[in-house]
Amino acid sequence: MLNRIMTIVALVFFLVFLWILISHIPRLDLGGVLVVTVALVLWDVYTSSRES
Repeated sequence: MLNRIMTIVALVFFLVFLWILISHIPRLDLGGVLVVTVALVLWDVYTSSRES
């Protein structure tokens, strides 16, 4: 249970950081990189949480 809570907290902090980054530097290429990065992180969280 604590592992899932820590995962969610870390994911929220990561997404907030990326939101701040893209809001201060609104570039299309950076947005594309962030979309791919978020997709990979969400896939990793999904596959990691499914195993336990």
